[in-house]
Amino acid sequence: MSQLFQAVRGMNDILPDVSHEWEFLEDTLRAWLASYGYRQLRTPLLEPTALFTRSIGEVTDIVEKEMYSFEDSLNGEKLTLRPEATASSVRAVLQHNLLYPGPQRLWYMGPMFRHERPQKGRYRQFHQCGAEALGFAGPDIDAELILMTARLWKQLALPPVELQINSLGAPEARQRHRERLIAYLEGHHELLDEEARRRLHTNPLRILDSKNPAMQAMIEAAPQLLDDLDDASRQHFEALQGMLHAAGIAFRVNPRLVRGLDYYNATVFEWVTTALGAQGTICAGGRYDGLIPQLGGKPTAAAGFGMGMERLLLLRQEAHGALPAPAPDVYLACSGGELAAYALRVAESLRDAGWRTLFHAGGGSFKSQLKRADASGAAICVIVGEEEAGRQAVTVKPLRGQGEQTEVAWGDLAATAARWCVTAPADTGRSG
Repeated sequence: MSQLFQAVRGMNDILPDVSHEWEFLEDTLRAWLASYGYRQLRTPLLEPTALFTRSIGEVTDIVEKEMYSFEDSLNGEKLTLRPEATASSVRAVLQHNLLYPGPQRLWYMGPMFRHERPQKGRYRQFHQCGAEALGFAGPDIDAELILMTARLWKQLALPPVELQINSLGAPEARQRHRERLIAYLEGHHELLDEEARRRLHTNPLRILDSKNPAMQAMIEAAPQLLDDLDDASRQHFEALQGMLHAAGIAFRVNPRLVRGLDYYNATVFEWVTTALGAQGTICAGGRYDGLIPQLGGKPTAAAGFGMGMERLLLLRQEAHGALPAPAPDVYLACSGGELAAYALRVAESLRDAGWRTLFHAGGGSFKSQLKRADASGAAICVIVGEEEAGRQAVTVKPLRGQGEQTEVAWGDLAATAARWCVTAPADTGRSG
C-alpha cells in the first residue's frame, strides 16, 4: 500500500465546512481597511534571510529559534519563509519607491511561518492581517490605528478585549534604561532562569516579557522604561492617551509591554483577551520609525499592527458559535441521459439571474435526488423530467416553509424562484 501523506505538523488544512468562516472574516477585513483608505500590498512568502535578521533582531526568539530558513540549492542564496510581514512590506516600499508621492497607508493579509510548538491559536503556518502607515510622525496615526481595531472588534461582535499601551521611547532613552535594567537584573542574578540569563546582555528588555511565575515579583519591581523617556516621547505618549480618552477608548498603561521585535520604538500596544488561554494577544503593533533607514531608506516615521486571523476566528466562535454554512438557492434534479443537456441550460439560466444553483450530476432516482436537495439547504428543488422538457418547462418544489409543487415555463423560472429564495440574487452583492 502506498504511503498516506499528512500535512506538516502545525500547518493545517482549511476544509470546506469552515472555509466560509474564513471568507466572512476576509471580506469583513477588506471592507474595514478600505473604509480607512488603506490599500493592499502583496509580498512574496520567501524573502532573503538577512531581511529578518536585520529588522527583527538576531537575538529575538523568532530569529534564533522559529524561522524556517534554508539555502537555495541552485544559487546558494539564504532564504526564509516570512515569519511576519512588516519587514517584507518595508522592503517592497523601498524597492519600488512607494513613498516618493508621499505617505502611504497599506495593508496585507496572508500566511506566515514560525517553528513553534503547535497549540490552540498558535500554529506553524498561521495567517495575519495587518496595516502599515508610513510617513506619519504624529500620535494621531497611532490613535487611528487603535481606533481602527476597536471598530473591527465591534463589527465582528467580539467579546470584550483589553487594550494595553506603553512607550519604548527613543533609542537613546532605551539605551539609558537598558543600562539601568542590566544593573538591576545582575543584582538579582540568582532569580533569573536560563533564558533570562542568556538574554541579560543581549536583549534585557525581553526579560520583562517573561511568563515565568518565579520571576514575576522581581520583574514587577524592575526599573520602568517610562521613567527614562525623553521629553519628545513622553509628549507623544501623553498626546496619544488624550486622543484615546477623547474617543472613549478604554486602555491600561502596561510598563512591561515591550513587544518581541527589535524594530519598535515609542508607542506599542496590544489587544488581549483571557478567552483563549495562553494565546491572549489577538492584535499587536506600534511605531517603528527606525526600520526604514535600517533597511536602506531615508529616515521615515512608520507605525502599524498585525492581528492573528486564527485567533480572531476562535474568539468569535467562543462568543457566538460557528457561522452557518452557505446553501444554494436552487437544487436542480434531473433524470439524466439526454435530459442533462436541457437541465444544464436551465441551471445556467438560473445563474444568469443571480441564483446560486447546485446541479445534480451522476444520475440516481428522483427520490434520492430529493433527499440530497433537502440536505443541501436549498430553498427550492427544480425538477427536470421528460414531460417537462417536452413542454420547455420545469417543476418547482419548495423545500422550506409553505408552498405547493408546481410546473412553470422555463422562461418564468427565475421570477418564480424569487417567491421562495428570500435572499437577493448573487449579483447584487449578497453575502449568503
